[in-house]
Order: sequence, then structure tokens, then C-alpha cells
Amino acid sequence: MIEISVNNAQKTFGFKKVFDGFNLEATTGERIALIGPNGCGKTTLFKIISGEENLDQGKVSIRRNATIGLLSQIPPKVSNSVTVKDILTKSFEEIFKAERQLREYEEKLSTISLEELNSVIETYSKLQERFMDMGGYEVDEKVSKICNGFKISYDMLERSFNTLSGGEKTIVNLASLIISNPEILLLDEPTNHLDIDTLEWFEQFLTNYKGTVIISSHDRYFLDKVATKTILIDKGKDEVFHGNYSYYLEESERRALAEFDEYKNQQKQIEAMKTAVKKLKEWGERGDNPRFFRRAACIERKLEKMELLDRPESKKQLPLDFEINGRSGKDVLIADDLGIIIGDKVILDGADLYLKYGEKVCLMGKNGSGKSTFVKAVLYGDNICQGEIKVGSNVSIGYIPQEIRFEDENATILNTARKFYDGTETHLRASLAKFLFYGENVFKRVGKLSGGEKVRLKLFELIQKKANLLILDEPTNHIDIDTKEMLEEALSEYQGTLFFISHDRYFINKLAERVVNIEDEKFQQYLGNYDYFKEQKTKKLVPHKNISHDRRK
Repeated sequence: MIEISVNNAQKTFGFKKVFDGFNLEATTGERIALIGPNGCGKTTLFKIISGEENLDQGKVSIRRNATIGLLSQIPPKVSNSVTVKDILTKSFEEIFKAERQLREYEEKLSTISLEELNSVIETYSKLQERFMDMGGYEVDEKVSKICNGFKISYDMLERSFNTLSGGEKTIVNLASLIISNPEILLLDEPTNHLDIDTLEWFEQFLTNYKGTVIISSHDRYFLDKVATKTILIDKGKDEVFHGNYSYYLEESERRALAEFDEYKNQQKQIEAMKTAVKKLKEWGERGDNPRFFRRAACIERKLEKMELLDRPESKKQLPLDFEINGRSGKDVLIADDLGIIIGDKVILDGADLYLKYGEKVCLMGKNGSGKSTFVKAVLYGDNICQGEIKVGSNVSIGYIPQEIRFEDENATILNTARKFYDGTETHLRASLAKFLFYGENVFKRVGKLSGGEKVRLKLFELIQKKANLLILDEPTNHIDIDTKEMLEEALSEYQGTLFFISHDRYFINKLAERVVNIEDEKFQQYLGNYDYFKEQKTKKLVPHKNISHDRRK
């Protein structure tokens, strides 16, 4: 059954045409992935389907009486009195109303006369039946299951929603949406702020979900696990792939090659026809034979009527080339018997870590396990209560934090870049343009940049530094898939040492030679990528010995 159809959608904002003949069809049980660069219209499409925006032209059809749940990237505003529990249970108002009526009639049963008893019992039975049909006896179990899956604690339930972090708000809103059980789920970047354990639970949930799901996400591993169909939004139009993200990669490459072959063959045909015209005209002039001119004119008419194919465009590439200004020593980073405490919470206790030159190592762990805290201890010496962290000789560090801020948030892109760029302003502006900061955009204030723009500017800074140790805290947050792939390629060729925190399992698989997972306040080592780590955890094998024990190798 068709749940949603979008036909020949046209939508323009100012001078930008977002949709230009876009189409979409979603049937019951489908899980559709929307992909495309930032700004291509994914969020706008959700707003159109949910009724928040209107099309300029085209038609949106939704199955009659279908319930729609939308998870947006920006949490809604609520009053300070609204608790997390209020948000999670807001879809049960009718059930709670019925429950209150049941309690009222239960009190009546103990006080009414025998003459009224039959009438009250009959009404009570009908209320109880309605309460049961609405799923009233399953509410607590349902809420508890979802809270466990999203790791929403009992203490959090009583907190004001407005006191939560941005990530916590996203998780609560997502949990609330799942609890309400709509027939159509619209999920805009639902995996942001989810740790890997929660991601895996959520993947399983969506796989078993009976309704229709449309997802906008840059999480390729997640899309591989969940999506049954992938739609690429490109230049306002749709390109449909009947499979997950990996299928899209294979099929899009095949289509691109076929498209280029078709273009080349047409160009050869055009050249052959032009050559034939030239020769026919030459023969006509030599022999004064009009028949040759007529044949040449016939071919020229065919050329004029020919529908010319555009040359396939190659993807825009960011010039991500992480050079190093001299290598470090063999020992890059050593954490020995490390203890870290924040307040009364123990983050690490007797933890060991050894990082060698040229390694590519991923640091993993649950949210709140201390990943970013450890990085800050390396950089600034924060919160260390025992042991020590040693940075090796000739180590120069380039760092991208999870939350990117610049020294002067009111400064322009151009003035910010001047601080770390060694060259003329003309060359600087040309270099910034390669990072998609064109023309007047260089005068935007860095504090007003989007998450993706901040990452691009930080990457530009990192390249200028030529550090031989890169420490990256969730570097794929806020960037689209194309940029992720460029970053992966650049980092795979990087000659220095790479130490990164990530929940992006696809990214980890591409780059990590070793995974370090924080478990029981220790660093546990797994000599492989994410899939290897997962395999070992599934088998419940004893983790590899700490590399710190093998320093003499």
C-alpha cells in the first residue's frame, strides 16, 4: 500500500531551486534512506510531508488517516516545568484520561447503593474494555523498554527537559516519537548523539518496525543495516536505488560508468558525422556534384536534431592533503597507570595506552565513559589524579574538538584564516574557495557558521599546521557523505599518527588499525577495525593484552 507519494515537486527559496521535478513513493513497511549533500533539501522534504512547508508546484499525497511522526534536528521549545517524563508520555493523554475515569468508578463501587451497582459495573466494564483496547495496561512496559534502549535513567525522567544537553534532548524526542508508534516515521539525522550500543539497539528496532520509515542520515553503516531503498537527491531531482547504501555505491558507480560510456560513444558518433559532412562537401566541390551536398545537408539536420548528452560531472573534491612537517619519534603517546576523576566520578583507573608512530587508532566507549575527557587530559593535563601521560619527542599535535569553537567567534572566516595561513590574501581567498568559502562568504562570522562549515574551516586550519599527530574527536559530525569519503581518503594516506574518537562505524572500518575501547575504567585493545572489535565482543573473547606491555617491540 502506498503511504506517501510526492509527484513533480517544485520548491524554491529565494534564488535557490531546492526541488525541480522531485518524486518519491513510500509503501507500507519500506525503510527509505535519503542521501545527498548538505543543503540538497532533505530537511525541507520532511517539512513538506509533515505540512510545515508547502510546495510551489506538484502534489503530496498521504494515505487517509495515516499518523506521522517527525524527528527534527532542532528540538521543540517547551516551558521549564515540562519534565522528560512529560515528553515521553505526551502521546498517552487519552489513556491517562481513561485510567482516571476507571479510578473514579472504582471509588464509586465502594460507596454506591445496591440499586446503582449493576449500572456502575456495566459502565466500569465498558471503560475497562476501552482502556485495554487503547493499550493502557502496556504503557509502563512500553515506556520502560524504550527508556532502556535509549539509556534514559529514572533520574533523567524527573529532570526539566530544558536542562538537558542538545544530544540528550534529541535522544528524548526520538524516544518519545518511538513510544507514540506512528505509522510513518520521518527521521532527520536520528543517529546524532547515539553511542554504538544504542545505535545497534535502534537498528534492530527499526528493522522490526511495521510502519514506513524515511530517514535522512550521513551514517553509512546505519543506512546499510536499516534501509531497503535509497533515494539520492541531486539538483532537485530524485535518483532511486532499490537497496541499502552499499548497493547505492555499487549501482551508482555502474550507472556513472554507463553514462560516461554513452557520452563518449555519442561524441565519437558526432565526430564521425562531422567528418562525413566535411568529406561530402569536399567531394561535392571537386566533382561539382550536388548529390554530395544534399547528403551532407541531411547529416547536418540529423546533428541539429540530436539530443546532446551533458558530460558527466565529477564530484567536487576538497583539497585535503595532510602533510607533516617532520616525523616524530617511535613513541608518540604513553599513558601509564592513568587515573582520571571528575568530581566524584572515576573515569579511568590504572589505565595503560601506548601509541606508536604511524598508527591509526580509534578510541571508543559508551557516552560518558571518558573519551573526550582523556583527550583533554592529553592536551591540557586536566583531571589526572594518578599515573602520567607522556608525549614523545618531536610530536606536533593537530586537534579537532567535538564542539568546534574559534578564538574569536565574532571574527570573519577571512580574519580567522589569516592567523594560521602563511601567504598573500589573494592566495588565501583562492585556498578558502577550494573549501567552498566563496566570494562574500569569507566575511561571515565564524560563530554563525553551520556545523559542517565549522568542520571545513577547522580542516583547512589543520592542513596548514602540518602536524605529525592528529587527534580528532568525532570528526564526521555535521559533514555530508561526500565530505566524509574525501576525509577518509586523505587520512588513509596520512603519513603521521592518527588518534580519533568516533561513533561512525563505517569511518572506523575504513581507517582504524586498532580499536581502544574503554571498559571498566580501563583501555582494552582490539587489533583490528570496528567489525573485528564487534566480532570479538560477540564471541565474548578475552581482549588482547595492552599494547603498553609490548613497548620493547
